[in-house]
Parts: sequence; structure tokens; C-alpha cells
Amino acid sequence: MPVSSPPKTGAAHLGWPTAWQSSLPHFVAHWFRTLHRANPVLSGAGWLHMLLLPVALVALVGDERLVTNLNPWVKPLKFLLSGLIYLWSLGWLLADLPALAQRAVRRISWGVAVAMVMEIVVICGQAARGTTSHYNTSSALDGALFGLMGIFILLNTVLIIWALYLVWKYRPHGPASYVWGVRLGVLLFLVGSAVGGAMISHAAHTIGGPDGGPGLPGIGWSTRAGDLRIAHFLGLHSLQLLPLLGWYLSRRLPRRAVLLTWLGAAAYTGLVAWLYTQALHGVPLVAGR
Repeated sequence: MPVSSPPKTGAAHLGWPTAWQSSLPHFVAHWFRTLHRANPVLSGAGWLHMLLLPVALVALVGDERLVTNLNPWVKPLKFLLSGLIYLWSLGWLLADLPALAQRAVRRISWGVAVAMVMEIVVICGQAARGTTSHYNTSSALDGALFGLMGIFILLNTVLIIWALYLVWKYRPHGPASYVWGVRLGVLLFLVGSAVGGAMISHAAHTIGGPDGGPGLPGIGWSTRAGDLRIAHFLGLHSLQLLPLLGWYLSRRLPRRAVLLTWLGAAAYTGLVAWLYTQALHGVPLVAGR
């Protein structure tokens, strides 16, 4: 059974609810100060991603090459933004665990930070070389870099399994619906990671067509074939959406918040499963010419 003792350290109880009532600049400054105090490792790794964003944007503007019919810096930009959100939200959520769990949190944080930084370095490096980073075994170097990414992706997954164990064993700080949002969000994040594993087993992200075909503007999701990246994307970002849902419901509908959080998580899981099934059958999210 989960331990229900209240935490002695954490992020959410350091003023998050009341900070929403202040001005936006004050809230943002408060958020970053709290995050850095609660988890400087993941906060710092996120800031590294933030610093690389303008570099990738400049490269995007100045690079006229195409890789799988897209500018090679589109993928680094997407991964920088996604990684930034992941690192900062994970740092916030883990800080809500009690002091008893914080030693494990520090180990998880260091492992996740190293894994994410190494992955984005490879992705940016391959973009600079004008080639793909994922599923690329066209040369010994490309194969080695893709294998290295796979090792760090596996490390990140194992660490999140550890984090899942912690959030179920120790009750995070906050109302019950937020706690369930955290637990279910981490669980569904692992489902999204499993979809990523399916892409590796297929050695591609599209089903029923080659990678690099026509896709949605800006994100590249295929409009001709099934695309596993959509279910992967939604699964991973359950880490942010379900805790936010639980927190919001605790303030708006406190008596039904837990039930509605579970129902929201079930609906979200159904959506991820449906998108995954559609992709496996080669059906695009939005069909195009």
C-alpha cells in the first residue's frame, strides 16, 4: 500500500496554487525559482535545451538542405521543445514526493538529465551533418550513434519505471485527484515510450509508406500513411496533461475530481490506443494528396 505520510519537501506545496493569483511575470519567476530549488539537475538540463533552441532556429533559417523532405533542423527543434517540457515537468512532479524518496529522486534526475542531453547532442550533431539520427544505419558511424541513442532511451525508460514505483509507493503532495493524475500520467508516459519501441522495431515511424513522404506542415506527421509518432507524442505528454487535469479538477469539481481524473485518463488512453491502431493499419491522422 502507498505510504500516505505528507512530504517534507516538494514543489507544489511551496506556493504553486497561490502563485497563479499573482501577475504572470511574478508567477513565471516564482515557478523557475521553485523548480531550481527543488530539482537543480533537471532544471539545469532544461535550461541547456532552452539555450540550444535559438541555435537550432538560426540553423533552420540558414540551412537550405533537405533530409527526408524536411529541413534537417526541424527534428532538433521538435526534440528540444519536447525535451525541455519533459525535463521541467518531471523535475516539478518528482519534487512533490516526500523527503524519504528524495535520494532516489536525485539519482533518477541525474540519469534522466544525462540521457536527454546525450540524445539531443546526437540529434543536433546528425542534423549538422545533414543526415537523420533515428533508424540510420547507413554507415558505421551512423549506426553507432543510433545505437548510442538507443542505450540512453532505454536508460531513460528504466528510470521512469523507477519513478513510477516511487509515485505509487509514496504519496506525492497535493489533492487526491492531482496525485492520481501524476500516477496515471507517469504510467501512460511509459505506454508512449512503448510506442517509441515499436517504431524502433519497425525501423521507421510510418506504416504503409516510406518515411519522409508528405506530412502535416511544421510537424511532418504523414498524410499518406499511418504514423506512429502521433500516438507516441500523445502518450509522452500525458506526463504533463493528466497531472494538470487532476489539479484543475481539484479546484473546480473537488467532490468528483478523482473520478473525473480516472475517466479523463481512460479516455486519453483510449485515444492513444486508437491512434496507434490506426497507424498500424496505415491510416493517416489527416489524409492529404
